[in-house]
Amino acid sequence: MKEEIFIYFIGTAGSGKSTLTNNFKQWMNLRGLDAITVNLDPGAENLPYDPDVDIRDWISLKEIMETYELGPNGAQIACADMLALNTSDIKKSIDAFKTDYVLMDTPGQLELFVFREAGKYIIKFLKPERSIIAYLLDPSLAKTASGFVSQLLLSINTNFRLGESQINVLSKADMLSNPELEQIKNWSDDIEELENAIMKEESSVYREISEGILHLIGEFGTQSKLFPTGKTDFFGIEDIYTQIQLQFEGGEDLMSD
Repeated sequence: MKEEIFIYFIGTAGSGKSTLTNNFKQWMNLRGLDAITVNLDPGAENLPYDPDVDIRDWISLKEIMETYELGPNGAQIACADMLALNTSDIKKSIDAFKTDYVLMDTPGQLELFVFREAGKYIIKFLKPERSIIAYLLDPSLAKTASGFVSQLLLSINTNFRLGESQINVLSKADMLSNPELEQIKNWSDDIEELENAIMKEESSVYREISEGILHLIGEFGTQSKLFPTGKTDFFGIEDIYTQIQLQFEGGEDLMSD
């Protein structure tokens, strides 16, 4: 019996998690692949897709704010912790679909899923051995060498906290010029080139911190390939799909005949 694969889209607010979830689902549908979408953000509004499983069926940000007299930030934290209490219901809903791929759209604020125990608990409860993280790097923050390093640090923290296989994705890459995209790809492929770019930046405490972070990245060997994606023509989606096949199916393509 073939088991489903869970793909968790994780990144900072505005990095394009919901857009990529939607594009991935559409791309799979066009190729006859069976996939469902799961929204894990209780405060989500105007999603670009209609979730097959929606945490808002169990948790309402607005109700939490009114019941406990909390502001938006406090209510978001409370909702994040409540995710774990509804994991059994989420699992039952997912299991009912008997699908091959489960696209998990995580809360808008990265810290609500990555740095609170509920996120790790959900992954471990559902199916950790068949889970992979697609970590989204925001292109607007990655256009400078120091900004790119700060994005890598968040990616590394996510990998450290969740302990699952991970793919680094440069989301919304079509917002970049060709030279900007090539520069970021070069930094991803060659840590020395990234270090040289940092050294050319104006001398500051921020630059010194970036140098230290980059050395840490190099020592732990956590520099990984970056996969650009874009909204137009499903740019980059097939590359991510291929990496998922390599991770779980030994490279065997599961596309329907």
